[in-house]
Amino acid sequence: MYRRIMRTTLTLDPDVAAAVERLRRDEGIGPSEAVNRLVRRGLLVAGEGARPAYRPVPLDLGIRVDVTNIGEVLDLLDQDDT
Repeated sequence: MYRRIMRTTLTLDPDVAAAVERLRRDEGIGPSEAVNRLVRRGLLVAGEGARPAYRPVPLDLGIRVDVTNIGEVLDLLDQDDT
């Protein structure tokens, strides 16, 4: 099997560097292998659509505001409650 190796320099954010270091230490592997494993995990999660699309849940707050005239709505919001 042909294995293509790409050497590059990466700048990791502190949280990512900590994850690499934890995996490297826990598994007894080198930094390159740790980065590869973490990237593969991320690719699997991204491919599965891990999070469903956000869908807002409408709630009836009992407030009725006619928003057809935005000027009136803004005036209503600017009123003092005193």
